[in-house]
Amino acid sequence: MRIKKVDFTLILLLILTKYSAIAQFSLSGEFRPRTEYRDGFNYKYQNTGGNTSGRKGTSGYIRTDARVTLDALYTTESYTAFMKIQEVFIFGDRQQISTEGNGNFRMQEAWADIKLSKSTRFKIGRQPVSYDDQRILGGLGWAQQARTHDLGILKHNNKGYSIDLGFAYNGDGKDNIYDTSAFFSYQSMAFLRVNKKYNNFNISALALSNSFQDQIISQASVNLFTGGIHIDYTTNKFIFSANGFIQNGERIEEIEVDGAFLTGLDIQYNATEKTVFGLGGEIISGNTDTSVGFFPLYGTNHKFNGLMDRFYVGNYANGNGLIDINISIKTHIFKTYQTSVKAHVFKEQSQSKNNLGQEVDFVLSKNFNGYSLQAGYSQFFESDEYPNPSLNPEAKNTQNWAWLMLTIKPNFL
Repeated sequence: MRIKKVDFTLILLLILTKYSAIAQFSLSGEFRPRTEYRDGFNYKYQNTGGNTSGRKGTSGYIRTDARVTLDALYTTESYTAFMKIQEVFIFGDRQQISTEGNGNFRMQEAWADIKLSKSTRFKIGRQPVSYDDQRILGGLGWAQQARTHDLGILKHNNKGYSIDLGFAYNGDGKDNIYDTSAFFSYQSMAFLRVNKKYNNFNISALALSNSFQDQIISQASVNLFTGGIHIDYTTNKFIFSANGFIQNGERIEEIEVDGAFLTGLDIQYNATEKTVFGLGGEIISGNTDTSVGFFPLYGTNHKFNGLMDRFYVGNYANGNGLIDINISIKTHIFKTYQTSVKAHVFKEQSQSKNNLGQEVDFVLSKNFNGYSLQAGYSQFFESDEYPNPSLNPEAKNTQNWAWLMLTIKPNFL
């Protein structure tokens, strides 16, 4: 009897082992509250006329919001399926005993990644799209709502080459009219991204086409092309990263875009195992007499041009461009704390070419057993030349932003 019992146990273990090798399921989540003091954060640049309601973000205030997700991943030999349910809420946005929600509960991600061959896959559904340094296409993880696209991507990887071909078409399910006047959304998007890695050298090329439809002016679609390259080169002590992109076509509201460009170079020097120095610069073209400037579209723009989000984060789309020169240092203190300091100098790229000011960003982070904490402080020193229409109040002498964020990612199964 003992032998039979042992045999049965071994057979059961073999069956379970075989099944687990074929299909695996995991259930995880995220709880990420963040408290901020905003005083000049994400200032809404007014390029023409005046804003009679005053400069947005001038009065300091405190807000706490949180991202809460439940993530389900199912993997087999032939496909992977993923679903993420998410709610983003502000502390206090639902009154006590209210029966209504805040409208921010949604299916954040829902996609399937199907294996077509050893080197080719097809991923379809609601998904983040992130490439390289996320300058043009990024997941925007810093924002509590993040960014996803509804599209399909054909992915091919072979002999060091990666080729992704993506396409999206958005509609309301009723007709071929899709209003894209808000949040820089699009009616359709098609892109080709090619990547090749050679030892310490990495290069990517991206060609991206978007169509926009604005019901306010007409129901006709306009098209915008964005294309360029991203390059990384790594040595024992240095990391060089460069971007070069152009835009041509028309934006929402049939705004002409002719020869707009973005170019940037970042250099990191690994002084020690725990200390990294950085030097960077970026030039983004601005308005001319016949065209508006470059706009970084669907990237993780919070990562660039200062953490206070005063440029190209839901703002500054029709500004006079930007020249951003910055220096930084990342290091460890007290062995387990990681800190970074980055300083920026900003100037307009086109037309008046005013000095816009300077910004200093400080971030401190630490990983604990099962969770992490991050804190930051930023100060913006606005130049007297900062474009400010006459009807706007003058800038405050002190413009700053402070935040504290907790991140917990439990694995339930």
